[in-house]
Amino acid sequence: MEYGHGGDIYTYKDMLDFSVNVNPFGPSEAVLEAAKRGVDKCCAYPDSQCRDLKAALSEKLGVPEKFILPGNGAAELIFSIVTAEKPKKALIPVPAFSEYEQALRAVNCQPQYHLLEERENFRLTERFLDDLTEDLDMVFLCSPSNPAGQVIPEALLRRIMDRCHKKEIRLVLDECFIEFADREKKFCLETEARDFPWLFAVRAFTKMHAIPGLRLGYGITSDTGLLERMCMARQPWSVSIPAQEAGIAALSEEESLKADKTRALVRAERARMEQELAGLGIRVIPSEANFILMYSNMDLAEGLKEKGILVRDCGNYPGLGKGWYRTAVRLPEENDLLVKALRELSERRTYGWQDRS
Repeated sequence: MEYGHGGDIYTYKDMLDFSVNVNPFGPSEAVLEAAKRGVDKCCAYPDSQCRDLKAALSEKLGVPEKFILPGNGAAELIFSIVTAEKPKKALIPVPAFSEYEQALRAVNCQPQYHLLEERENFRLTERFLDDLTEDLDMVFLCSPSNPAGQVIPEALLRRIMDRCHKKEIRLVLDECFIEFADREKKFCLETEARDFPWLFAVRAFTKMHAIPGLRLGYGITSDTGLLERMCMARQPWSVSIPAQEAGIAALSEEESLKADKTRALVRAERARMEQELAGLGIRVIPSEANFILMYSNMDLAEGLKEKGILVRDCGNYPGLGKGWYRTAVRLPEENDLLVKALRELSERRTYGWQDRS
């Protein structure tokens, strides 16, 4: 089965990886030490109910523990909710994260697409409301969206939530990158779960806390019956002890301060990179996340591999196709290396054209 994601450092060894989007500062020492303490407890089974982690999340987010379901990354939660609900008809705005469609097809659900417009920077608009019909069972949304980095406007999101509630459509809201958005607190909707039982919000420790290898996410909904069905649809020890320990450590006040520092760095570097890329003739989609979607008629993926750099080739995203790429926003000195490599590719193409004339 072909690997269709970023982060394939096992095939492409010793490369600078811009194909995955995690905190450029990496994981903190406190989180790593907590995970190591978890390894010391590996002679025992994990707590299948993740009680300490749920208690810490409940206190941090102001959400009842019974509304929270930790999982083996956001991907497991996406597959679990689809397996539990078995929708017959589902809707995805595209381009979008491929796991939504993969999970749906695993239960023989043929997804429908709502095509986002390049001229609108692939931002969700009110036209989406017209597609929320009574025959839908499930809708997937992502804010900020992957791969375009677009935050759904709060007023529109609330209208979508209200319509899904009235039409009894399960709304799966992927907020895995919301901590990188400038307006993170305003747009984070975990606390709305009480009033909207058809909402299932998905979050992850993967991105902001830079621990994708530990696999830790969580879902929030006031539909406790749904959570019970999801637990029945997955194996009982899906969250390891090291992951649970790391998650608790990641909810500290020190980590909140690190998140503030990360957002400031990402905001500044993203703006600089967007300007640099546009100056090289690359089409840039303005982002509100820690990555940038871009288009070029150069083969950036292969050209950058020759220079020891990985970016995400987005040619397999529905609604995009050949020429679209996504790059992470990393530390300034690393971003400089990417821009330098892209400039060399651009100059090589220009020189080759002049040489043929």
